[in-house]
Amino acid sequence: MNFINRINRENSSALFEEAKGLFPGGVNSPVRAFKSVSGPPLFIESGDGCRITDVDQNEFIDFCCSWGPLILGHNNPEVREFICETVAKGTSFGAPNQLGNELAKLILAGNKYIEKLRFVSSGTEAVMSAIRLARGYTNKNKIVKFEGCYHGHVDSLLVKAGSGLVTFGESTSAGIPPSFVKETLVLPLNDEAALEECLKKHGKDIAAIIIEPVPANNGLLLQPESFLKSLRSLATKYNCLLIFDEVISGFRIGLDGAAGHYDIQPDIITFGKIIGGGMPVGAYGASKEIMSHVAPDGPVYQAGTLSANPVAMAAGLQTLKILNRPNFYQDLATKTTWLASEISNFAKENGYELTVQHIASIFWINFSTKKITRADQIASEGMERFKILHHELLQSGIYLGPSGYEVGFVSAAHSQEDLESALQIIKAALVVAFS
Repeated sequence: MNFINRINRENSSALFEEAKGLFPGGVNSPVRAFKSVSGPPLFIESGDGCRITDVDQNEFIDFCCSWGPLILGHNNPEVREFICETVAKGTSFGAPNQLGNELAKLILAGNKYIEKLRFVSSGTEAVMSAIRLARGYTNKNKIVKFEGCYHGHVDSLLVKAGSGLVTFGESTSAGIPPSFVKETLVLPLNDEAALEECLKKHGKDIAAIIIEPVPANNGLLLQPESFLKSLRSLATKYNCLLIFDEVISGFRIGLDGAAGHYDIQPDIITFGKIIGGGMPVGAYGASKEIMSHVAPDGPVYQAGTLSANPVAMAAGLQTLKILNRPNFYQDLATKTTWLASEISNFAKENGYELTVQHIASIFWINFSTKKITRADQIASEGMERFKILHHELLQSGIYLGPSGYEVGFVSAAHSQEDLESALQIIKAALVVAFS
């Protein structure tokens, strides 16, 4: 298809050409390069509420929300003011600060599944540390992960399935030694039999099973509750730990995340995104017993210069205070359900192969009328339609993440009026995508 830009992208194009001489691919995270969609990436100048404005002064209703952290929308005045108040006192001390205590207390108060936590500076770092802790606690080496779940760019988890059903994985990136990959077993989602077979065969060597309980990095692959509960029972049966990667779902699904939504007790939970209120942050938490193995209390070493820096703690603390207000999550879920249902109904009425899978305030445009629970069920043809849809939405003022495998987010800043405006634009774009 010949994509014709109806919006001016001159300044973004010029900045992207400059960036390509500065950064690999012109970006600092691969998906930002717009490889899966049309045109150069947009360079964003500002954000306010549910809208972002690029350097060419194009304004968009934003459903990417910085890939999930901005549950309150852009530039929330309460969060901004507390950040500014904190910055005025200093940005980093490499020493304990009271804000870290306050944020930790708020996280632990809302989540009965963990008793202690440790702040780090990213979701990837949180997962890396959780894996090390699991290995140090169990004195075992192997990790079980699931195809379609992403856990950051951790060496041992940047792995895809091999040729067999229960198999050692294959690296998805250069630079990862085969010896690292051999410590990872990759299984299909929603396959309890495959998991038990794996545990029977390798259980004595498996330190932990790790999963996104709400897989939201390769489509929104919502799992049956029965499968998620089987992870807990099988992990207990075969004496390994269960890690919930809640970098996306933590404080997005609710105050107690997916663990609370499904009422499942993991052994370790990782967090990121929302708990930093838009600032770089991560955390991992567990029982007092398991966390007692982390240095300086125990032998599992982990450290970080900017861990729990006061600016990130301030942003996260103020964000979580707002999330604790009455009906916050109910209102957000109601808005998201309305938008997802309206788009799905429009597609059904017009005979389009499309539904919108959603949970809480996360949604995913699925180019199929079937419920998708595994990555191998996603048809590649849908990505071609998404490319057209994404282009048309950009031309009319809607910003989605630039990949059909990425989810979208509704924030508290999206009003019903904003969603109704977006719906009309989405309907028009779908007509073009399916023409």
